[in-house]
Amino acid sequence: MARLPIVGFPCDRRSLGKHPFHLVGEKYLTAVREGSQALPLLIPVLEPPLAVPALLDSIDGLLFTGSPSNVAPKHYGGPAPREGVLQDEHRDATTLPLLKGAIERGMPVLCICRGFQELNVALGGTLHQHVEEVPGRNDHRSRDGDSLDLQYGPAHPVQVQEGSLLAKITPERTFSVNSLHSQGIDRLAPGLRAEAVSPDGQIEAVSLRSAQGFLLAVQWHPEWAWSENSVSRAIYSAFGDALRRRV
Repeated sequence: MARLPIVGFPCDRRSLGKHPFHLVGEKYLTAVREGSQALPLLIPVLEPPLAVPALLDSIDGLLFTGSPSNVAPKHYGGPAPREGVLQDEHRDATTLPLLKGAIERGMPVLCICRGFQELNVALGGTLHQHVEEVPGRNDHRSRDGDSLDLQYGPAHPVQVQEGSLLAKITPERTFSVNSLHSQGIDRLAPGLRAEAVSPDGQIEAVSLRSAQGFLLAVQWHPEWAWSENSVSRAIYSAFGDALRRRV
């Protein structure tokens, strides 16, 4: 019997009390275990970072999760973050080179929210730090006081681009997604193509034209109640199929 593929999850580094912890949200792990039929493995974001080749030798794919923290703007030439905006440079130091290494190997990669933004930065793109303040853009943030069901409920539609990877994964060309982000893509990185766009023109999904393996990044959160959403099921199923082709 073939073994289950192993998916690496780079962690967030967060202080709990007086000690640093390395964390991944359970919803991401559950969606991959059940939706992609794969084994989740947490990757700590230590200082110095773990060696990229050794990490990639030990796994079959990667999932880069969302996070309360933002990618540090120094990585894309942006202005210093405002006071109180959470950064996680330990995660940046692990994820940005890890993304490049995985792409070079043609390893299956799925990026979500912060991971979506990390991919754009790793490949040379830039970010809006506050999309809600960009002329012509809507407010893509959720409200902290709302219940989780409201925060992760449908917020706006996206239009899938014909001929894209996402168009091959799902027959739906317009569908509603949740929206819980302040950062968003400004200048698209060279080689990336927009896969889906919101009505205000904000890019919501990307892929890499030259990718040798599965590579999809989405700004929304398909891991939330994934089994109840046909597009989310299709994304995790396609990711699982790509993983099994490497086992």
